[in-house]
Amino acid sequence: MTDHLSNGEKLVGINDAELCVETFGNPANPAILLIDGATASMLWWEAELCEQIARGGRFVIRYDNRDTGRSTSYPPGRPGYTYTDLAGDALGILDALNVESAHIVCRSMSGGIGLIIGVDHPDRVESLTFVSTSTGEDGLPPSSDELTSDMPAEPDLSDPRAAVDFVVASAKACSGGSPYFDETATRALVERDVARTRDVAATLVNHYMMSFEGSSRDFGSIKAPTLVVHGDHDPVCPLPHGHALRDAIPGATLLTLEGAGHDLPKPLWDVFVPALLQHTAGGRP
Repeated sequence: MTDHLSNGEKLVGINDAELCVETFGNPANPAILLIDGATASMLWWEAELCEQIARGGRFVIRYDNRDTGRSTSYPPGRPGYTYTDLAGDALGILDALNVESAHIVCRSMSGGIGLIIGVDHPDRVESLTFVSTSTGEDGLPPSSDELTSDMPAEPDLSDPRAAVDFVVASAKACSGGSPYFDETATRALVERDVARTRDVAATLVNHYMMSFEGSSRDFGSIKAPTLVVHGDHDPVCPLPHGHALRDAIPGATLLTLEGAGHDLPKPLWDVFVPALLQHTAGGRP
């Protein structure tokens, strides 16, 4: 069931790219900008989740990063952008929507985008939320052996069905054996995603091949109120990564999602959404 809170997708020229953006709720409400991780289009912030947050009195913004979904795509293996460019895109979207500052929510790889924005542009950040991400410091546990063994072989990307099967299997591996992983719902999402993506081959490789300059900022320099959200089944960044991130950011708090992997499963939205609404009720001190 939906309240039809979406304001519709639109393509927006940001910097040297065309980005697909969708908003939910009333623009007069406090803004939450959702940024997803490597290879993930905005569809992975499910519309139903965005609507649930918007019903809590927030203006929710999601978008396709470069090389995902309907946004600008580059030749596979030759991303025409850097990590800092992706951070600039996020700020450009806020500018395009006339949002002076927002609550920034970053998942997985995009934690580095939140880090860059939080340190270099603190005036644009009301709060930060990091989901399933890491400081990347030495000594943290590596990805689980089960993740490596469960990851599927590279597909024949000329066959859309093979691409869908690959992404679904990858999502299952990243769920870390979570009891909440829903293969049927995931397959439906992936089918929609592959159908609207400009170049699936570029999506699957280019984020891993870009320059990560700018990601060396110090998490300890973040001044914005920060919430860290981490699943206790995460096989990509095991739970100690969440502990390390909380400890690195002054005043940060940790919400552990019991039974979640490297994802944000629907049965746990009733835990995540109230915590996010509470966290974003205020702003910079």
